[in-house]
Amino acid sequence: MTALRAVRGEWTKLRTLPSTGWLLVGVVVGTVALGLAITASLDQRHCAAPCLTDPVKLSLAGVRLGQVAVVILAVLAVTAEYATRTIQPTLAAVPRRALVVLGKAVVLVTLTLAAGALGVAASYAAAGLALDGSGFDVPTWSDRLDQRAAVGTVLYLGLIAAFSAGLGLLLRDTAGAITTGLLVLYGTPVAASLVSDPRWEHRLLRFSPMDAGLSIQATRDFAAEHIGPWAGLGMLSAYAGGALLLGLLVFALRDAR
Repeated sequence: MTALRAVRGEWTKLRTLPSTGWLLVGVVVGTVALGLAITASLDQRHCAAPCLTDPVKLSLAGVRLGQVAVVILAVLAVTAEYATRTIQPTLAAVPRRALVVLGKAVVLVTLTLAAGALGVAASYAAAGLALDGSGFDVPTWSDRLDQRAAVGTVLYLGLIAAFSAGLGLLLRDTAGAITTGLLVLYGTPVAASLVSDPRWEHRLLRFSPMDAGLSIQATRDFAAEHIGPWAGLGMLSAYAGGALLLGLLVFALRDAR
């Protein structure tokens, strides 16, 4: 019952934040808009043989934009309590800090999965319209690889929420945690593009949380990926789990001021 009370308390706090609804909308709109913009520009007549363009992966490319809203949402859910001093009443109601972190993670991941599922479904629908007459196959829910890409993308967003919440617990500063999260996600691919040695570029992208995690979206040209689809999602899971565990440890050891 204590765990359930912690989840209910976190849900009440999160839904009363004015930014929550807008950020969840941002996850969906960002994911759909960028994916639609990319797929609408595709035309198989302009794709040199052998054409390795992956329309499914491109239709879901908007998650690279939508995840920004996820990072902000998850960090705010943690750090806002320090800014408003409500962390002390929270710990008075639920003294076990592990349950507080569990409640936050459950609520954040659940909301993110719901928004991600809506964004992915809408992205597939938009891609179906955009790719009509382009010569490319449209994403379909009946294809196993297309299903894996869709489900994996939703799971990816949930893991990004957990990772960002962990950063919020670690840093306890909104701007610092958001900046760190975005740098970790987008900085590694930029660094890899500046490396002249292909082996090091491969290693950087293989261990990049964003590139590794989004390998789950590939439905063709698998040789171009730096890590396998589920292994890549496992890599992101390690980042998310590590951030949450470190955040919990720091949260348990320091005061609540």
